[in-house]
Amino acid sequence: MGHQTSFLSLGCMTKLTRADRFLEEMNRVVPWGELMAVVEPHWGGAKTGRKATELALLLRMHCLQLWYNLSDPALEDAVHDRLSFQRFLQLDPLTQKVPDETTVLNFRHVLEEQRLLE
Repeated sequence: MGHQTSFLSLGCMTKLTRADRFLEEMNRVVPWGELMAVVEPHWGGAKTGRKATELALLLRMHCLQLWYNLSDPALEDAVHDRLSFQRFLQLDPLTQKVPDETTVLNFRHVLEEQRLLE
Protein backbone atom coordinates (compact mmCIF):
# COMPACT_ATOMS: atom_id res chain seq x y z
CA MET A 1 0.00 0.00 0.00
CA GLY A 2 2.75 2.47 -0.93
CA HIS A 3 0.56 4.97 -2.80
CA GLN A 4 -2.06 6.85 -0.82
CA THR A 5 -5.05 8.13 -2.77
CA SER A 6 -6.75 11.35 -1.76
CA PHE A 7 -10.30 12.41 -2.47
CA LEU A 8 -9.02 15.11 -4.82
CA SER A 9 -7.00 12.68 -6.89
CA LEU A 10 -10.06 10.46 -7.39
CA GLY A 11 -11.59 13.10 -9.66
CA CYS A 12 -15.08 12.65 -8.23
CA MET A 13 -16.51 15.77 -9.88
CA THR A 14 -17.63 15.50 -13.48
CA LYS A 15 -18.91 19.04 -14.10
CA LEU A 16 -16.47 21.93 -14.08
CA THR A 17 -17.80 25.06 -12.42
CA ARG A 18 -17.31 28.59 -13.75
CA ALA A 19 -14.65 29.02 -11.07
CA ASP A 20 -12.87 25.87 -12.29
CA ARG A 21 -12.86 27.15 -15.88
CA PHE A 22 -11.67 30.62 -14.83
CA LEU A 23 -8.91 29.21 -12.64
CA GLU A 24 -7.77 26.78 -15.34
CA GLU A 25 -7.46 29.74 -17.72
CA MET A 26 -5.53 31.78 -15.14
CA ASN A 27 -3.26 28.80 -14.55
CA ARG A 28 -2.44 28.84 -18.27
CA VAL A 29 -1.99 32.58 -18.81
CA VAL A 30 -0.28 33.80 -15.62
CA PRO A 31 3.53 33.65 -15.98
CA TRP A 32 4.05 31.80 -12.68
CA GLY A 33 7.76 31.16 -13.22
CA GLU A 34 8.46 34.83 -13.92
CA LEU A 35 6.46 35.95 -10.88
CA MET A 36 8.28 33.48 -8.66
CA ALA A 37 11.67 34.68 -9.96
CA VAL A 38 10.77 38.28 -9.03
CA VAL A 39 9.47 37.47 -5.53
CA GLU A 40 11.83 34.65 -4.54
CA PRO A 41 14.81 36.83 -3.48
CA HIS A 42 12.52 38.61 -1.00
CA TRP A 43 10.61 35.65 0.47
CA GLY A 44 12.16 33.50 3.14
CA GLY A 45 9.09 33.22 5.34
CA ALA A 46 9.54 33.46 9.09
CA LYS A 47 13.17 33.68 10.18
CA THR A 48 12.51 31.37 13.12
CA GLY A 49 10.11 28.53 13.80
CA ARG A 50 8.37 26.68 10.98
CA LYS A 51 9.89 26.27 7.54
CA ALA A 52 8.79 28.81 4.97
CA THR A 53 5.56 28.17 3.12
CA GLU A 54 6.08 27.29 -0.52
CA LEU A 55 6.31 30.44 -2.63
CA ALA A 56 4.21 29.06 -5.52
CA LEU A 57 1.37 28.29 -3.11
CA LEU A 58 1.46 31.78 -1.58
CA LEU A 59 1.55 33.49 -4.98
CA ARG A 60 -1.47 31.50 -6.11
CA MET A 61 -3.28 32.28 -2.85
CA HIS A 62 -2.48 35.97 -3.28
CA CYS A 63 -4.01 35.87 -6.76
CA LEU A 64 -7.14 34.13 -5.47
CA GLN A 65 -7.42 36.82 -2.83
CA LEU A 66 -7.25 39.57 -5.47
CA TRP A 67 -9.54 37.88 -8.02
CA TYR A 68 -12.24 37.02 -5.46
CA ASN A 69 -11.78 40.09 -3.21
CA LEU A 70 -11.21 38.02 -0.06
CA SER A 71 -9.86 39.13 3.32
CA ASP A 72 -7.07 37.05 4.84
CA PRO A 73 -9.44 35.04 7.10
CA ALA A 74 -11.96 34.63 4.25
CA LEU A 75 -9.21 33.34 1.95
CA GLU A 76 -8.12 30.76 4.52
CA ASP A 77 -11.74 29.60 4.94
CA ALA A 78 -12.38 29.55 1.19
CA VAL A 79 -9.33 27.39 0.54
CA HIS A 80 -10.55 24.90 3.13
CA ASP A 81 -14.06 24.98 1.64
CA ARG A 82 -13.74 25.23 -2.15
CA LEU A 83 -12.54 22.34 -4.30
CA SER A 84 -11.90 24.68 -7.23
CA PHE A 85 -9.47 26.69 -5.07
CA GLN A 86 -7.76 23.54 -3.81
CA ARG A 87 -7.31 22.28 -7.37
CA PHE A 88 -5.95 25.66 -8.52
CA LEU A 89 -3.51 25.69 -5.61
CA GLN A 90 -2.56 22.06 -6.32
CA LEU A 91 -3.22 21.48 -2.65
CA ASP A 92 -4.59 18.37 -0.97
CA PRO A 93 -5.90 19.53 2.42
CA LEU A 94 -5.95 15.92 3.63
CA THR A 95 -2.17 15.70 3.35
CA GLN A 96 -1.00 19.34 3.14
CA LYS A 97 -1.48 22.25 5.52
CA VAL A 98 -3.43 25.24 4.24
CA PRO A 99 -1.44 28.41 5.03
CA ASP A 100 -3.17 30.40 7.76
CA GLU A 101 -4.32 34.01 7.54
CA THR A 102 -1.18 35.27 9.34
CA THR A 103 1.09 33.64 6.76
CA VAL A 104 -0.99 35.24 3.99
CA LEU A 105 -0.75 38.62 5.74
CA ASN A 106 3.03 38.33 6.20
CA PHE A 107 3.47 37.41 2.54
CA ARG A 108 1.41 40.40 1.40
CA HIS A 109 3.45 42.68 3.68
CA VAL A 110 6.66 41.46 2.03
CA LEU A 111 5.15 42.17 -1.40
CA GLU A 112 4.12 45.66 -0.23
CA GLU A 113 7.46 46.46 1.43
CA GLN A 114 9.38 45.40 -1.68
CA ARG A 115 6.91 47.24 -3.96
CA LEU A 116 6.17 44.03 -5.83
CA LEU A 117 2.39 44.39 -5.97
CA GLU A 118 2.53 46.45 -9.13
